[in-house]
Amino acid sequence: MSATLRAPLCKGAGMHRSLALAFLLLLLSGASAARAAGGLTVTGSVQQIDVTGAAPGARLALHSSTGATLATRRATSLGAVVFRGLRTGPGYRVTPGGGGAVTVLPDRPAPPSTKGYDQRIPKSGYGYLRTRDGTKLAIDVRLPSGKGPFPTLVEYSGYGYARPSGAQSGISPIATLLGFAVVDVNMRGTGCSGGAFDYFDPLQSLDGYDAVETVARQPWVLHHKVGMMGISYGGISQLFVGATNPPSLAAIAPLSVIDNTATTLYPGGFLNTGFALNWGRERVHDAMPASATGGQPWALERIKDGDRTCQANQALHSQAVDLIAKIRRNKYYVPSVADPLSPVTFVHKIHEPVFLACQWEDEQTGGHCATLASRLTGTKRKWITFTNGTHIDSLDPATFNRWLDFLSLYVARRVPRVPGAIAKALAPTIFAVAMGVKGVQLPPDPIQEKPTYASALAAFQKLPPVRILFDNGGVEKGKPYPAFEQSWPRFPLPRTRARSWWLAGGGLLSDYYPRTHGGADAFTWRQSARPPTDFTGDTSGGTNGLWTDTPSYRWTENSAGTAVSYVTRPLRGPVAVIGAGALRAWVKTSVPSADLQVTVSEVRPDGREVFVQNGWLRTSARKLDPAKSTFLEPVPSLTRADAAPMPRGRFARVVVPLYYEGHVYRRGSRLRIVVTAPSGDQPVWSFGETTPTRSARITIARSAPHASRLVLPVVGHVRVPHAERFPPCPGLRGEPCRRYVPIVNGKG
Repeated sequence: MSATLRAPLCKGAGMHRSLALAFLLLLLSGASAARAAGGLTVTGSVQQIDVTGAAPGARLALHSSTGATLATRRATSLGAVVFRGLRTGPGYRVTPGGGGAVTVLPDRPAPPSTKGYDQRIPKSGYGYLRTRDGTKLAIDVRLPSGKGPFPTLVEYSGYGYARPSGAQSGISPIATLLGFAVVDVNMRGTGCSGGAFDYFDPLQSLDGYDAVETVARQPWVLHHKVGMMGISYGGISQLFVGATNPPSLAAIAPLSVIDNTATTLYPGGFLNTGFALNWGRERVHDAMPASATGGQPWALERIKDGDRTCQANQALHSQAVDLIAKIRRNKYYVPSVADPLSPVTFVHKIHEPVFLACQWEDEQTGGHCATLASRLTGTKRKWITFTNGTHIDSLDPATFNRWLDFLSLYVARRVPRVPGAIAKALAPTIFAVAMGVKGVQLPPDPIQEKPTYASALAAFQKLPPVRILFDNGGVEKGKPYPAFEQSWPRFPLPRTRARSWWLAGGGLLSDYYPRTHGGADAFTWRQSARPPTDFTGDTSGGTNGLWTDTPSYRWTENSAGTAVSYVTRPLRGPVAVIGAGALRAWVKTSVPSADLQVTVSEVRPDGREVFVQNGWLRTSARKLDPAKSTFLEPVPSLTRADAAPMPRGRFARVVVPLYYEGHVYRRGSRLRIVVTAPSGDQPVWSFGETTPTRSARITIARSAPHASRLVLPVVGHVRVPHAERFPPCPGLRGEPCRRYVPIVNGKG
C-alpha cells in the first residue's frame, strides 16, 4: 500500500505531526510517497523513485537527503519520470513541486511491513493487487468448479495473463479443469498493471513475492499456501520469484525455461536476430502505454470501457527501459548486468520443492535448460524431466501426469487425480489445442493409483530426481509419446565418459588420433549460403508461437563449398549421448573473426539423416578458457576479456560448445557433424548480423600437431528396448529428418 502525503503548510508542531504520520505510514506500507498540491506524486520504490502527474516535458530534479542534486529528467508526454539505480534510504526529494521527502526501499525479499498483504483481492474475476511500493498489478482470478477453499496457483508474466477474456499464452484453463484456482498476474509495466517495465529487474521478482504473499492470505485459498506454475515466460518468472523464497510459497513448477539470457540471446557470442530479438521487440511494444499503436490491446479495451485504474497505470509505462538498446549495449557478458538476469547464477537460492521440465531441441528458448539441474542445490525436493521435442513438449502426456502429481502433492496436499471426464473426453481436446496433435490420451500413472495422500507422497518422493524421455514422437509418428524412459539420481548423469572422435581425411570421424601431419579441410564462409529463417510470428501465441504442433522446419543441405562435414563409420552398438559436448578444433580464418555453427546429426542406414543439435561460436572469442568448458556443461557466456582477433595465417584453438542433447544413436547409424556459417538448421532462430559480412576462407586442421576432435558425453547402461528399431523419419519431435547428402570437403 502506498502512503500519500501532502506537503506541510506550516512549521512547528504541525510539521512534526506530518513527519510522524509519514513515518508511521512508511512502516505500515513499506513505501513512501509525496503528493504536492499541484498533483505531482513522488513514490519511493525499490532502488528507484517514480514520479507521475508532472507537466509534459517538465524538467524535474532529484535531490538527496543532504540537498545534493543527483539527477535531472524531463517528464514524458504522460507526465512521468523514473529515477533508477538509487541507494536505499530516506530523504529523497523531487523539485519543483515534489512535496515531502520519500524513502527508497531496499532490494531484499522481506518487505518493511507485511500489513499490505492483508488486502482483499476479488474472489473471482478481474481486479488489482497492490505491491510493497503501492503499484497496482492487474490480476484475474480464475476458479475451478465446486466450493472452496481451493488449492491455488499463481501464474505470472509480462504477457496478457490478466486479460479477462483469457490468459494470453497461459495454461490456467488446464489448471482450473484439474481443480486448482489460478491467479493470473501481469508484470508491472504491462497490460493494465502499473509501473514501468524492465526485463526481470529486481522489482519484478519482489512483485512476485508480494503477489504470492497476498494471494495466500485470501480466505478462499486452501492451506493459505500457494504454488506457482507456467510455461515459457511464465516458467522463467518462477525461477526469479522462487529465489526470493516467499514464506507462503508451497512449490514451483517451471516449464520450458532458459538457464541464462545469453544462451538464447547471444548463442556463441553473436545475436539471435530471429526469435530472441523479435521477442525483445514484442516486449518493448507490449510495455508501451496502451494506444492504437502500442501496448497490449486488451488494456486499451478496458480503458475505453471506463477502467480508470488501468488508464492511470499507463503513465509510468512511458518510462519503460529500452530493452533493444540494452541488448545492443551488452553483446558481451557483463556480470553486473547479466548475472541478475541469468537463473543459472541464482537458482541455488530456491528452497521450495521444484518440478522442472525442458526440451533438448526447444526451438524458442534453446536447448540449454539442463545446466540448471546441477545448480538447484538449495532444495532436495526436485524432479526434472528432459525430452527431445519442441517448446510445448513440456506439456506432453507423460510430463503432464508428473506435473499434476507434483502440484497435487505439494500444493493441494491431496492424492493426484485426473477427473474421469477430463481423462476420457477433454484430454484429447486439451492436447489438440495446446499441441496441435489429435487423438492424444493420458497414459496410466502409478502415483494417481495410490489410495491415500501419504502413500502417494511417499511413492512420489522415491522417484529419482532426473527423468529422461527418449524418442518422443517415435511411437506414433509425431505424437508426443516417448518410446522409452530412464531415471537417474542426478545430472550430469553418473557413468558418463567423454568420448572423442577425431577429424580425419576423407570426411571421417575417426576413433583414433591421426598420426599424419599437415592435413586440413577448408570451406568458403558465406552468410547467404542458407538464408536465415524468415521469422515474423508472434512469440507469445499464434503462428510460430507457443501453441503449435511442430515448427515449420526448412532443414536443407548446405550448398557446395560452403561447409565441411565429418561422419563416423557405422556404430557397432547403440550410443547414448546425454549432455553438451563440444567441437575442439584448430581453425584458421582469412578474416579476424568468423562465426561458426556446428550441427550434430544421425545418419541412418536407410539414407535418412536426423537432426540432433547445434553449437555456435564467434571465433574472435577463441580465448575462451577450454578448462571452463567441459563435455557435460558448456561455458554459457563470453566476456569482453575472451575476445581477440584470430591470428593471421596460422591456426588457433577454438572450442565450439554444443547445446545439450539426449539422443540414442542406433547400431548401424553414423554420427555426423557439419561446420558452416550460422543459420539454416533452426526453425525460428536466425542470425542476420554474423561476421564477416563478406565471404571468408575457413580452414580446419585435422592432423598432428593440430588434431581436431568432437567430444561428446556418452552414458553407459542406458536400456534401449528394441534397439534395432528406428523411429519414423520424420517423426521425432524437435528433430527434423531429411535425405542424407554427403559433402566432399575441400582441401586446406
